[in-house]
Amino acid sequence: MQEKIKRIKTEIAKAVVGQEEMIDALLIGLFCEGHILLEGVPGLAKTTTVKAFSSAMELDFSRIQFTPDLLPSDIVGAEVYDPKSSVFKIKKGPLFTQILLADEINRSPSKVQSALLEAMQEKQVTIGAESFKLPRPFMVLATQNPLEQEGVYALPEAQLDRFMMKLKIEHNSEDEELEIMRRIATKSSKLISAVCSIDDVNKISQEINEVHIDEELEKYIIKLVRATRQANTDVKYGVSPRASIDLYRASKAHAYMEGKSFVTPVDVLAMVYLVFRHRIGLSYEARAKGMGSDDVLKNIIESIEIP
Repeated sequence: MQEKIKRIKTEIAKAVVGQEEMIDALLIGLFCEGHILLEGVPGLAKTTTVKAFSSAMELDFSRIQFTPDLLPSDIVGAEVYDPKSSVFKIKKGPLFTQILLADEINRSPSKVQSALLEAMQEKQVTIGAESFKLPRPFMVLATQNPLEQEGVYALPEAQLDRFMMKLKIEHNSEDEELEIMRRIATKSSKLISAVCSIDDVNKISQEINEVHIDEELEKYIIKLVRATRQANTDVKYGVSPRASIDLYRASKAHAYMEGKSFVTPVDVLAMVYLVFRHRIGLSYEARAKGMGSDDVLKNIIESIEIP
């Protein structure tokens, strides 16, 4: 299956230049049935990458543009009255898909964002008195604009905790940006072929579950989690138990992606920032010092001995 993963990346590269970390995170999220939050200024190919990703994976894809006037029923669907039959019928919303792109998710207030919570956690949607199972796999890929920008809302902590990982997307390198300019100007981007089926995804997920992780590394993950909750002037609140589960699964997937049959401390450290950064609450003192969540996590990680 390693060759299959290489083919997926090759197909995505037809439409996306660089952004290898984002592509790896999307693959890990899909194989581990986790949701991904992508943060960055507009124009960094977040949406393009997600579209290319769904095309290469041969999965159903829907996109929702979050706006201040969006309603929960616009996402999940609603009961619609049919005058011919004099009965209410269910009209399903765009949430009923396999890969959902929630574009600029923090431009809508929390009432709309909360409509995603049941779907993200329970993999089902309730419309009226009925509950409907979502297709599998189901994955939410949400793009978020930095909070410094106008017209954005902070996501509720409960919703942030449903995201397996949060990526901070940066600008491409100079050479990559040159390649992007040439591709777009000359319209030389190639069509993406589907190279991975649902059966392939299920098989890879099973192989990831079989990746070995030593007991010492399991204890190390718990130490990292609990260290974020200890008394610290820079931390308002630490990560949830969901973070330990996600870091455990992500570390296995990272090792698998690197072609290994066992997890090493390198795999855990490669994933810990992505899994923890959106779950940790910074104190007023930390913000006053200009510290971000990655700065605080760096201090915490360095205080714990690596097995």
